[in-house]
Amino acid sequence: MSNVRIEESWKAVLEGEFEQAYFQQIAAFLRREKEAGKIIYPPGSLIFNAFNTTPFQKVKAVILGQDPYHNPGEAMGLCFSVPKGVRIPPSLQNIYKELNADLGLPVPRHGDLTRWAEHGVFLLNAMLTVEQNKPASHHKIGWQSFTDAVIRILSREREGLVFMLWGNFARQKRVLIDGERHLILEAAHPSPLAGGAFSGCRHFSKANEYLKQQGKEPVDWGLEPG
Repeated sequence: MSNVRIEESWKAVLEGEFEQAYFQQIAAFLRREKEAGKIIYPPGSLIFNAFNTTPFQKVKAVILGQDPYHNPGEAMGLCFSVPKGVRIPPSLQNIYKELNADLGLPVPRHGDLTRWAEHGVFLLNAMLTVEQNKPASHHKIGWQSFTDAVIRILSREREGLVFMLWGNFARQKRVLIDGERHLILEAAHPSPLAGGAFSGCRHFSKANEYLKQQGKEPVDWGLEPG
């Protein structure tokens, strides 16, 4: 990661972070792990997929996740998203149910959220890497220093964004966001472990109502069905 491959508008606003000691430590840690033969997800080319798919000035809404998926073939650098052909995770199934109930959109048969990212939904995990089969294994290597800075910069440099914070971990990030400049939506995590508390939050319609009030194009939350 010494030469970070990240979209140019993000590179410009995050340049100072890449020079920080903590970021150099992240890069050194990942190099050591790979040299030791450990398998890291997502693949190196997808670590900054959320940034590369949603340029800084195109962000309309932010959905915050925690870790990349730690099973083979799942993590793709967009929170909650898995490639087509991979089983849809339970949390994403519940997100789709809420999307259908809220906006009447059909439930997709795949878990690839790239189209959301292309339409301005910044799908950011707080940790950008994980070791195979070891959830939360990279929680303490410095990623949160980086992603907290990303959230602060979005809050400070942009106006009228929607931050969707699902679950207790994401809700802790509220302190990084200026609630006077942006809409903060909070809900239970969509995981089945939350006992269905995510259901009925109507975050998708609330986000679009706010964006229209800001004079912005609402997000097209539709996903290709197959």
